[in-house]
Amino acid sequence: MMRAILLTVFTLGLLIVGCGGDTSKNEVQNIEQEAKILIPQKEYALLIVESKSCIYCKQMDKDMREDENLKKALKNIDVFKITYENLTPVKTNITGKEMVLPEKELAQTLNALSFPYLIFFNKKGEIVLRIPGYLEPRTMVCVIDYVIEGAYNQYKVEDYLKKKNCA
Repeated sequence: MMRAILLTVFTLGLLIVGCGGDTSKNEVQNIEQEAKILIPQKEYALLIVESKSCIYCKQMDKDMREDENLKKALKNIDVFKITYENLTPVKTNITGKEMVLPEKELAQTLNALSFPYLIFFNKKGEIVLRIPGYLEPRTMVCVIDYVIEGAYNQYKVEDYLKKKNCA
């Protein structure tokens, strides 16, 4: 009898703890509120897709922290990073429409499957340049200038880099 009473009290306690809050109706709203925002405030943005095990991603991070010319160039654009393996929700307009999805799904949607993968896009979410792979700081500065100057409307990035003696 005592055992039955204890079992009943224990079961009721679990029910109270397990049903303590009604989170289901606000689940979508909560995900959007918790999402990392990847919508540019400046005219252009750079999305860097990284992988946890990518040594070139780590080198690019170091370059962005330590190279003075690169730090100066990066002040002119918004820089966002996502990690391919993460499932953290992000809110972005990178394809021209606003959406919320996990970091990994965004990377897959953008076909960013090598690392680092650089995607430059404008405030409207239009992608203006994709670069798979690591860039040396000097080249990266020239690529940022290429985007900011709108040279992508006139030149292929390779031609611009040659013209500016960056390649």
